[in-house]
Order: sequence, then C-alpha cells, then structure tokens
Amino acid sequence: MGKLQKFEQRLEQAISGVFARAFRSAVQPVEIAAALERECDNNAQILSRERRLVPNDFHVELSGSDLERLAPYDSALAGDLTQQLEEHAQKQGYVFPGPISIGFEGSEELTTGRFRIRSTAKASVRGQASQTQVGRARVLLEVNGTRHPIQAGLVVGRGTDADVRINDPGVSRRHIEFRTREEPDGPHIEVVDLGSTNGMLVNGQKLARSVLDNGSEVRIGTTTMTVRVIEDSGV
Repeated sequence: MGKLQKFEQRLEQAISGVFARAFRSAVQPVEIAAALERECDNNAQILSRERRLVPNDFHVELSGSDLERLAPYDSALAGDLTQQLEEHAQKQGYVFPGPISIGFEGSEELTTGRFRIRSTAKASVRGQASQTQVGRARVLLEVNGTRHPIQAGLVVGRGTDADVRINDPGVSRRHIEFRTREEPDGPHIEVVDLGSTNGMLVNGQKLARSVLDNGSEVRIGTTTMTVRVIEDSGV
C-alpha cells in the first residue's frame, strides 16, 4: 500500500469516514496531500549534499462549496497533512525553516473539485527583548509575525549572538544591523550590511547601507522584515 493510500485510510479512520463521504464528488484529501508534497519537491533549495530547504507555510485555496464541506474537519485534516509532510521531508532529506502551517481559504475563481496551493518558506524568529520593551519602543521591526524594538542598534542574523535570530539558511550569522537615534523631526533609522554573504535588499534594491522610513522593507535570505514607527501620543 502506497504512503498516500495509507494517509487516506488513516484520515478516514480518524473521523469515521464522514469526511470522505462529504468529499466524494469534490476535492479528495489524498489529492491535497499529493499536491503539498509536489509543492515541496518543486520548491526545494539545495543547502548541502544531503539537505534541501522547502516551504513550511501553505495556503490551500478551494471553491466556496469545497471550503464549506471542509470546515468541520479542517483542523483534523491540517494535522494529518502536517504529519504526511513531515514523513515526506524525512525521506527526501528536506528541511523546514520553521513550524509547518497549513491553512484553507476560499476562492471565487475555483469551481468544485478544483484547488491550488500557495507556499512560502517562513523562517522561525527569536528575539531577546521583553514584551515590556516591545510595548515601549518608538521604532519596531516586524518579522514573520513577531515584533522587535530597534533601539541604539539591533543586529539581525542566524547566529546565537544576534539580537534577532532568524532560522534562514540564506542569512549570515551577523547579517545586518538596524540603528536609530532621535532627532528633532523624529527618529532617524538606518540599516547597514555587516559584510554578509548574500547581501540585503531595501525596498527591492540591493544596498550596503540605507536610511529607512516607516514601512520600509528589508529582505535578507528569504525573509522580509518591515520597519514600523510608532506615533508619539503626545502624552
């Protein structure tokens, strides 16, 4: 018995076959599982001879009718699909940059029985600042759903000594540094490349140093981060 057949059988047993009956004339779970595996295969990036980086953030787009059928079982299905991807990755030598996330969305463009998958490699991020420091910060850095205060200097990289650690193989141990200082017309913010291997993009342009504004985007490796300036309440 093939691995996808085993997956489908395990899923049916977990929810007493109700899901399979509901989807008899629509999207089948085994089809989604196979498509997720192909998404990994088609987007694998070589890290070394035995390791390849693959996406870990998946959005499965379905028709409205299929999404409605799926709704009562989406958590169970996401869990089984995650397990299936982990097993596939282990056999293929794939590496995920962070936890696997699988979400389901509706699309007016799709008809019943049709679906598509969007994926990205979303690195896990760790910072050293406390929630209090984040709450008091005037300038913040947003990275993959996390927020970090930019004070006198904030080093971003993959190494343990970085202030913000990003588990992205395209990021150097000490990749870039954000610097800020207060001026009469507001905070002055800049970013400097620290001699990284792959460089950085600032709002789409490859630069070694740049002054930043509210909303400026900096990309290193496969990770994009956004600068946010918090308006002074005047209190």
